[in-house]
Amino acid sequence: MPSHLFADRPAPQPPRRGTVDELISQTRRLRGDVDAVRRDAVVDEDDPQVRWQRALCDLAVHQLDDLGTHLGQLREGLPTLPDTASGAEAPGATDGEEPGPYDEVAPRTGSLLSRVGSGEWNLLNDEVSWSDELFQIFGRPVQSGPMSLDELPSMVFAEDQSLLTAMVTDCLIDGKPIDGEFRIVRTDGRVRTLHMMGEPVLDSDGCTASMWAVLRDVSELRRTQRTVRETRDTLARQQHIDRAERRIAVELQESVLPPWRGSLTLPQDGPAALDLAGHYLPAATSALIGGDWYDALELPGGGTLLSVGDLTGHGVTATSTMAMLLGALRGLAVAGISPGPLMGHLNQLLESSAQPALGSAVCCHYDAAARTLSWAQAGHPAPLLFRDGVGHALTPPDGVLLGATPGAAYEQAETLLLPGDLLVLHTDGLTRGADARDGSGVGRLLALAPRFAASRSAQDCLRSIVEEFGESEREDDACVMVAKLG
Repeated sequence: MPSHLFADRPAPQPPRRGTVDELISQTRRLRGDVDAVRRDAVVDEDDPQVRWQRALCDLAVHQLDDLGTHLGQLREGLPTLPDTASGAEAPGATDGEEPGPYDEVAPRTGSLLSRVGSGEWNLLNDEVSWSDELFQIFGRPVQSGPMSLDELPSMVFAEDQSLLTAMVTDCLIDGKPIDGEFRIVRTDGRVRTLHMMGEPVLDSDGCTASMWAVLRDVSELRRTQRTVRETRDTLARQQHIDRAERRIAVELQESVLPPWRGSLTLPQDGPAALDLAGHYLPAATSALIGGDWYDALELPGGGTLLSVGDLTGHGVTATSTMAMLLGALRGLAVAGISPGPLMGHLNQLLESSAQPALGSAVCCHYDAAARTLSWAQAGHPAPLLFRDGVGHALTPPDGVLLGATPGAAYEQAETLLLPGDLLVLHTDGLTRGADARDGSGVGRLLALAPRFAASRSAQDCLRSIVEEFGESEREDDACVMVAKLG
């Protein structure tokens, strides 16, 4: 055969690799070629070689059809899986395929031809002929000879014997083609699943003279299909659990976070009240709600409690722990506990909780009469103070993460606020986005100082923050609260 380099026309370019569409095109072309070979093979029905070729082509066409379907699913991507809690079966499941003892069988190796064999049973002279491959499939020595139709059920699973009998009977009596599966127990004790395809061979009078069949060992194929189905069902159940957990976490979080939306003024009476606005920003890469919170509460005596915090973890566990911690924080603050000792109580609560967790928080007590801000922090970003168009972080007092060190003490700091001052309290998820790994997140927040100075309300300032950070690829969810002193 001459080299393609010296052909009269250029050799066709090899197909482009790595694309599913090209694989689908190749499969379709190959399927057409195999189908053409199958049609050409139908010449002499009495020739066993022709029947063998046609049967193999039939098997190949079936396999290529399956391959085309799988590649099409791969191109379309993962489908929307059904809610398994409703009792609906995942599409594509094979009826009647239950895991059995053959699950423990080690996969056989070899080419397709080593797993496909043929046999013919002559009804006129009781002769039986098997291909060598069929002996291999049944694990039967060649010297033992092929098995008759009466002997064949002895190797078939008891549950499948009636199926085999029905297929053979329909073929011999009614002239129906055979197309079905059954399980056998090989002579070495291994259990295999066989797919049988066959047809009756008629004599000149139209009576059934013999039966030929092609048997294919499909154990690995069925095991793979079962694994895919079970994996898909497991994924569907996990998705259902995740959706339910997220719904519960969202409802729990919404029931705990401040119910007010927009701006809020605290304390409600007095000339030095704080104009407040808060917002929760979900994570860009996580489907679960975390343990972030923000809170503002008017205290007895005219004071105001401001707090933000974050707990490790996501989902219902983190949200329920956050609810517990925030409830304790409110109760301690209403009881008159100042921020430093209050943090110590929260640390003890987390450390002794049945579901241990770590948390960071900042807690502020604003005294409207004295215009002072007393605050403590537990491993949390310090509040940012904006004054006269310039912003800076307050110097944090000492404090470790909540739940990290038993008996930890928390220092308390005080800051005098002036009319027009603006405080920004936030969780670290706000400034820990993909574009803030070098610490520029806080810098971007401080750079908003001119816009804050030109804003009339805390809500306007919060809107500027959300516009700046709302599109960031945050690694975690975040809370932010703005307090503006009139």
